Amino acid sequence: MDPAPQDAAPVAPEEIVRFWETARGRAGIGRLAVVTGTTSSTALPPPAWAFGDSPEMADELLALVLAGTKTATASARWEYEHEGEDLPRAGDLSIVLDGAGHPRALVRTTSVDVVPFGEVGAEHARAEGEGDLSLAYWREVHERFFTEALEQVGRSFTRDLPVVCEGLTLLYPRPSAAREKAPELVDA
Repeated sequence: MDPAPQDAAPVAPEEIVRFWETARGRAGIGRLAVVTGTTSSTALPPPAWAFGDSPEMADELLALVLAGTKTATASARWEYEHEGEDLPRAGDLSIVLDGAGHPRALVRTTSVDVVPFGEVGAEHARAEGEGDLSLAYWREVHERFFTEALEQVGRSFTRDLPVVCEGLTLLYPRPSAAREKAPELVDA
């Protein structure tokens, strides 16, 4: 659950709809619509969000997803509670935005586990695809990130902070096609 970066431009609903129409077809979602008719799950775009808390971080982490390196993400459970949102579930679809608020990827949630910060494992840290892929790096970066976010709402970081560990798979664009586009994200 990452909102659009604070400095990002507002997302244009028509751009999301156009992206969803292309992405769902290319990802093979809604193939039975010809037989069964369009349903809300194929007609309505899934939630759109960006990684991190800045346009630069959104672009950097999106580039990792597009390259096939980042197959997981983590959020503090309190973020969902604070926003009044349900936790993600396996099978959920999401549209990932770049730092400028443009839709760039369609992902599916493959797994969701809520664990205390101190119990996030090395496998999840590696799947997040950041830094040197180590658990030590993950803990350092995420403790700093969660501490800053919690301070903004008058809360404090603790090692038992519930963390939502989410597995992701890239549906569109496919990693092989996206690798050619990833570098331009960093320069955007």
